[in-house]
Amino acid sequence: APPARAGFRVAARRSTLRPMTDPTQNLFHDIPANLPEEDMRDLLSRPGVRIERIVSKGHVTPEGEWYDQEQGEWVMVVQGAARLLIEGEADARTLGPGDHLYLAPHVRHRVTWTDAQAETIWLAVFLDDG
Repeated sequence: APPARAGFRVAARRSTLRPMTDPTQNLFHDIPANLPEEDMRDLLSRPGVRIERIVSKGHVTPEGEWYDQEQGEWVMVVQGAARLLIEGEADARTLGPGDHLYLAPHVRHRVTWTDAQAETIWLAVFLDDG
């Protein structure tokens, strides 16, 4: 046990944290050279939260389609550029490295443009907001 100081007994504490079991990974590794479709990979999934890496290269949401998700989504562009249209807004939002926003459940949105010359890497965190 740790030594007592100034008349106080300091109890030894055991960590209740779960040891880290996942290997160290890198967000920029394993990006496919050929991207006929967006590459979406779960980085972490736990009850109530899922973290996903998305790689786009010229990909957009098909015309007339919208994302309408049960979970809230915090999304950030890590690398590259994109335009995101949120239903009810007149113009698409232009996003670049470091730009992020939160989309509450059922906020309909669509990607209208991503750079076709370079990968756009997104980090998305999906949350159960209920």
